[in-house]
Amino acid sequence: MPLPWARHYDPGVPLSVGPATSSIPWLLLQAAARTPRAPALVFFGRTFSYRQLSELAARLARAFKDQGLSPGERLAILLPNCPQFVVAYHAALRLGAVVVPLNPLLSARELAHQLNDSGTRRLVVLDHFLPKVEEARGKLDLTHLIVTSLPDALPWPLSWLYSFKARRQGLARGFKPAPGRFGWRGLLAQPPLWDEPIPGVQDLAVLLYTGGTTGTPKAAMLSHGNLMANVAQISAWLPQVRFGGERLVAVLPLAHSFGLTACLNWPMSQGAQIIVLPRFEIDGFMKMLRKCRPTMLPGVPTIFVALINDPRLPALDLSSLWACISGSAPLPLEVRDHFESLSGCRIMEGYGLTEAGPVTHLNPVQGPRPAGSIGLPLPATLARVVDRESGQGSLPPGKVGELAIRGPQVMRGYWQNPGETAAVLRDGWLYTGDLARWDEDGYFYIVERKKDLIISGGYNIYPREVEEALYQFPGVQEAVAFGVPDSYRGEVVKVVIVPQAGVELSAPELRDFCGQQLALYKVPKFIEFRPELPKSQVGKILRRLLREEAVAGDQTALGED
Repeated sequence: MPLPWARHYDPGVPLSVGPATSSIPWLLLQAAARTPRAPALVFFGRTFSYRQLSELAARLARAFKDQGLSPGERLAILLPNCPQFVVAYHAALRLGAVVVPLNPLLSARELAHQLNDSGTRRLVVLDHFLPKVEEARGKLDLTHLIVTSLPDALPWPLSWLYSFKARRQGLARGFKPAPGRFGWRGLLAQPPLWDEPIPGVQDLAVLLYTGGTTGTPKAAMLSHGNLMANVAQISAWLPQVRFGGERLVAVLPLAHSFGLTACLNWPMSQGAQIIVLPRFEIDGFMKMLRKCRPTMLPGVPTIFVALINDPRLPALDLSSLWACISGSAPLPLEVRDHFESLSGCRIMEGYGLTEAGPVTHLNPVQGPRPAGSIGLPLPATLARVVDRESGQGSLPPGKVGELAIRGPQVMRGYWQNPGETAAVLRDGWLYTGDLARWDEDGYFYIVERKKDLIISGGYNIYPREVEEALYQFPGVQEAVAFGVPDSYRGEVVKVVIVPQAGVELSAPELRDFCGQQLALYKVPKFIEFRPELPKSQVGKILRRLLREEAVAGDQTALGED
């Protein structure tokens, strides 16, 4: 019997990805042809049109080709969000090379591992990160180092002021010629390369490193077809978008799968103006909102938390903002409702993972939006909930099991890691490692990651339900819950809380409040207060790190009243 939501599951839903539109370079070429003078990137007041951006990528592609960069070869990018990232990304992909975006927060040891594991010999790097690269250089097989700096993309006189300040503080590194080391500006002096054939749908596009579903760093292999399918799926989900009519904030790291798709690939497919920010910093972000008046904001919960706790937000005119997307971590209901009441803009919470390009589910921009739901599967995406132990079957609505995904955006596998690939890709299904349920209307709900589940005295406790209760308490800015060992119950709940500025909270009152909201076995036994929480590059709270710190320490010294 056909179900009312079956259209969301139909793998045969046509997507606008075909032989002529099957690779990422086509996105920039199309936008440059349709709206050459339209702004593509805005970076601290400097605007790059689509024609200028396309020409810069073509010039760098010529330089890369002259240096011998060949199809299938890996080129790594160690840059914050900046125009150079976009130019290097498109130049390498135009030649059929494989891009390896690297997290700028990596240590020298982690950097060496990812470069060596991917077999990368060419690196585009910001001069600020050179000491890290030099520290790891003895362990690397780099033949080409392309060095750029932020002033290469900043407008005058900001570029001069930045360089002057760096010199005064002894931070200026500049470009020093050396064998195998090339300056960014010199490479852009090459004539543009326009006649290179565009890669095909099956060609590998990026290697994106992730902890995956098992926590060990490995590279997800995403083809041009995977990435372009996700672009087409998001476009089909948002038919309200007008080509050339959106201004989108790119503050999510482009080196992360969420940022790469939501802040670069997809908006470029729509000829959007992309407002590029190297990182989230509340004062600069508020100025950007006031000056640029964006229409779309992809973000993570920590960004929305910071905004609702800023006293300046209610005074801002956010009438231009019509769509916000939240992903990477669960969005507390209190945060969602508070932001929407202040901004008048609806947040579409979604779900994805690096191995799926990354978006698989999204709430509609209009219509029903059940509380706590990650939404419906995107077009041409199959989703089911299977038994958490056996991985078999398809559980009925309301039952909790492991979420499995199937669709054109799902990766080929992990780079040179058949064992890990076989563990998560089975019969065409991607096993996400997340516990989920679904309802009779087809909406899905992430309950928790399998590894984050707390089992106390035989009872299952999902951290999200504890966190949702804590966010309802006045004065709680951020909260994270996890399990710590207990000799009697096996595990008990610990929470780490960041109070709002100027607010003092106490463990007893929070524990009493939780006792009114939750079953007794779910009430936190340990409560710790911190001024801030450790976060990943994309702004996701590092629950695993907090758990490891707690397990290694003495619980009675870490916040139990």
